[in-house]
Amino acid sequence: MTWRRRSIFDLMREYMERFEEMAEEIFEEAFGKPSWDVDSRTLKPLSDITVTPREVIITVDLPFAKPETVRINWVREDMIEVNAKMRTKVRFEDLGVSHREGEFSSFHCPIQLPVPVENREVKISFKRGILEIRLPRKRGYRIRVE
Repeated sequence: MTWRRRSIFDLMREYMERFEEMAEEIFEEAFGKPSWDVDSRTLKPLSDITVTPREVIITVDLPFAKPETVRINWVREDMIEVNAKMRTKVRFEDLGVSHREGEFSSFHCPIQLPVPVENREVKISFKRGILEIRLPRKRGYRIRVE
């Protein structure tokens, strides 16, 4: 069996890769998942959910989004997904982050619905980079309090 000696640079690169993986795991445990995915080149946009007695109103901030590419998909009865392509690519540098590299070309946002809704009567508007989704609440369900 022959042993190949690894250079100090290979050892340092492996050490730094392991260190970076551990740092990301610690960050995710402390603060949750980051709002980007470098592999799929997507950003998770800011979103807000308002529940009224009659409807659920979801707003999603999609700056630089091409309006014709905005898509809303039903993942499950209690979850939707918003996707959109960007007009211009955004880099970490553009966000003020200098210690990472990556480029983003689209938005991806899974949204858990807090109450049952009617998925046939959806009203959607997109103005000035803000997507608004209005979903009427289902009637006749019980809210469980634990």
